[in-house]
Amino acid sequence: MEMKKIRMGIVGAGTWGETHASIYAEHLFAEPAAICDMNREKAEKIAEKYGIPKVYSDYHDLAKDGEIDAVAIVTPDFAHADAACAMAYAKKHILIEKPLATTKEDIAAICEAVAKSGVRCMVDLHNRWSPPFNLAKQKIASGKLGKPYTAYIRLNDIKWVATDMLSWAAKSSILWFLGSHSLDSLRWLLDSEAKRVYSVKREGILKAKGVDTPDTFLTTIEFENGAVAQMENGWVTPNGNRNINDFKCSVMCTEGMINLDLSSHNLMEEVTEDGSCVPDILVSNMVFGHCGGFSYESIRDFVDRLADGKEFRVSLEDARKTALAILAIQESAKTGQPVEVEY
Repeated sequence: MEMKKIRMGIVGAGTWGETHASIYAEHLFAEPAAICDMNREKAEKIAEKYGIPKVYSDYHDLAKDGEIDAVAIVTPDFAHADAACAMAYAKKHILIEKPLATTKEDIAAICEAVAKSGVRCMVDLHNRWSPPFNLAKQKIASGKLGKPYTAYIRLNDIKWVATDMLSWAAKSSILWFLGSHSLDSLRWLLDSEAKRVYSVKREGILKAKGVDTPDTFLTTIEFENGAVAQMENGWVTPNGNRNINDFKCSVMCTEGMINLDLSSHNLMEEVTEDGSCVPDILVSNMVFGHCGGFSYESIRDFVDRLADGKEFRVSLEDARKTALAILAIQESAKTGQPVEVEY
């Protein structure tokens, strides 16, 4: 008996919206059935490329479409809540690109809409699917390294991401763009919630380039289980860095430690007359023309969990607590004082 495919809608026709379309098109249990963007021309281009039959320019119209089973919200960080709530109340399951939302009000509104409507919701905190991080989680959870004691995570981007790649960088923050991945990874690896945060920010480099957002945040996080972590997130790594991301993590346990270096790894290097780079072989790489990286696996996994009915690997509560902790970090960086995280 052939399984009925999950008909996916997509809100947001940017680069990552096209990524969603390509994954649903090749997934055995899904099909991209509708795409929506305020810029209808952008949506039509993706629709034509992946054979998507319906194009909308207003997400309310997509919400009313009774043939759509689930919707991916692939809009900028600050523009998730209205569309997500509309889809939830229209009884459509939801995949939201991280973060869940960027204000306490929006976070609460989405959680309320999901609870009242009874739909399923996952936020794409995809670093849990990263093979090195996933293996690190297994090693720590096994207990053979003892209990997590301290941790350090650094996830920075080169300036180009804020100045050229994202047209809306000034309306967001590196804390939302990369810090949400960092903090969720720490919560997951340490198996505990952030209790108190103290953060210091620096700004000026990006502002001088016309992007009004902080350059970097350095944050100390105390967890409920006693573990203490340092978290570094910046958007000002030099563009000449061999990798777009500068990504490192270490977890010190009472009887051992885990060290990860995902940026300047020694697995592959490409050298030309102009310089060298480290090709992406983990995050969003392609294998035989198909999506191969872990940032694609999380999207596939959303469809898989809708198909088999099992729990999402990132719960809505995970995403809620990560977003609220990021808000506490922003408050600390603004006031210069430690902040207790309120859940």
